[in-house]
Amino acid sequence: MKGLQLAEKYYDAHGVDMIEEKFPDYKDRIATGLVGEGSECFGFDDKISRDHDWGPGFCLWLTEEDYKAIGKKLQSEYEKLPQTYRGNKRLMSEWGSGRVGVFEIGSFYSKFIGRLKPPESLEEWLYLPEDFLSKCTNGKVFTDPLGEFTKIRDQLLNFYPDDIRLVKIAARCMSCAQSGQYNFMRSAARKELFPLFYSEIKFCSDIISMVFFLNRRYTPFYKWMHNALKSLPILGEFLYTRINDLIEAPDHNKKNEIIEHICAEVIKEFKKEGLSDSSSDFLLDHGPIIHDKIKDQNLRQRDVWLG
Repeated sequence: MKGLQLAEKYYDAHGVDMIEEKFPDYKDRIATGLVGEGSECFGFDDKISRDHDWGPGFCLWLTEEDYKAIGKKLQSEYEKLPQTYRGNKRLMSEWGSGRVGVFEIGSFYSKFIGRLKPPESLEEWLYLPEDFLSKCTNGKVFTDPLGEFTKIRDQLLNFYPDDIRLVKIAARCMSCAQSGQYNFMRSAARKELFPLFYSEIKFCSDIISMVFFLNRRYTPFYKWMHNALKSLPILGEFLYTRINDLIEAPDHNKKNEIIEHICAEVIKEFKKEGLSDSSSDFLLDHGPIIHDKIKDQNLRQRDVWLG
């Protein structure tokens, strides 16, 4: 059983009754679910994942007022729930505490985005990391009768504002061109192994991020970003397969051929979406064109490399 499914069944078996019996006046105010850090929140957990910070558990989210009133007591009752469920016990590592249990809604989001509520300006959005946004919008909300937790979640799930998306896509054009289409083969010619290997991985990381932006989805932590491609409708399966091909390719020339194929397909998507009309096969040439479509004057005047 996947961890997210286990968490929901554990909540149904023990959490529901605990809330109704111990906190009847708050049962219509407590949000529950499993969101945040951990492979199970993304659905990527497997047998290897179960050796730490995995097992029965769920989150309970309260408003600031309710947290002050019942937060400690609710946490105490949560900790009294059975430690083992369906043969699974949650094993905590040194850094794995605080992923489940009781949270104040604003503090929960602040842990990931540094704010009690969604960003209100383009500048605030600009510096929020993709993987942190993915962590506080993953998983599943089981119940939210009050709607306060979901209200923030839905605003974040609406994705970056369009101008920020353009900033990021343009910058990825520049970095992918630099690492994959330019420095990879130059490093191979010089037989410099560190920049060679780094260029390949840097290209893979940034082109994955590019495709997530094209899909208006947040790129997760590097450990899961490749697998997560398979869920994306735009170039997801294609890029997942081609990156496998790239990593397994037997020589530099074959790798370069795959890099160019990936870039060509991304450029086709640019044209399909109306992001660029350039006929160039070099991603670097598309970056400034996309950047120039930014409506906000302050953002548009910034260096296209600094996304």
